[in-house]
Amino acid sequence: MNEDLFHLAPESKGNAPGRGRLIGRRILVVGGGQQQYGLEDAPIGNGRAMCLLFAREGATVAVADQNLESAQSTCRAIGDQGGNGFAIRADVRNPDEIQAMVEKAWNDAGGLDGLVYNVGTGREMFLQNVTAEGWDFVLSVNLRGAALTLKAALSRIDDGSSIVLISSTASLRPGSRIPAYDSSKAALAGLMRHAAFEGARRYIRVNVVAPGLMDTAIGRVASKGRPSRSKTPIPLGRQGTGWETAYASLFLISRESAYITGQVLSVDGGLSTIA
Repeated sequence: MNEDLFHLAPESKGNAPGRGRLIGRRILVVGGGQQQYGLEDAPIGNGRAMCLLFAREGATVAVADQNLESAQSTCRAIGDQGGNGFAIRADVRNPDEIQAMVEKAWNDAGGLDGLVYNVGTGREMFLQNVTAEGWDFVLSVNLRGAALTLKAALSRIDDGSSIVLISSTASLRPGSRIPAYDSSKAALAGLMRHAAFEGARRYIRVNVVAPGLMDTAIGRVASKGRPSRSKTPIPLGRQGTGWETAYASLFLISRESAYITGQVLSVDGGLSTIA
């Protein structure tokens, strides 16, 4: 990606200073580690970017991931920037681990007033290749894990908290070619609206961020597997960065969005609406 051509802002590159937007907040990010996929120059992913940005803005961040070492690496990066974060290992396919994750985050952070569910996986491409096992696996991670995390968190987080579920523009158009992925990400919007309805009486807001084609490690791997992905015409002329997903999530987690709930915010350079 030619940054000079598109004049990326400091926020898009992760170079902007913190502005104190989350001072005193305590936020659990599920999926806050990062897989490198064997890439030596892997760009930052959505989850790690969110953790670093939230900490930079003053929050204490509980970084949960199935890969504890990856979560710890994110926490080291937070510490290097002068922030405060701690790691939790959790597999969202296991309901007991989800409950334990929320309890540990609540205990170690001294409470919770923010949550991001940033977990997603895919299996077979095209309906003709779908298996019952593959379908169930994807939905157990992408959808059931989100529902059980919300259930556990809503019993712990403070009134006035904010929750963000990370979806995908594949929930709006058949972009991934993976039916279970597209379906599970689309279903997150229904889950989000219900959680927003239940949370409203306690002033808890729940929203979805739907990234498009992002220049992340998993995005580059996806493009290698499906070269046409990198040739997709995007109105703004480039793929996004993990930092751009993070800043959209920051807005919804912060109290700057105090009157926004039950909404889907696409971060896709116009791909889902004007392409």
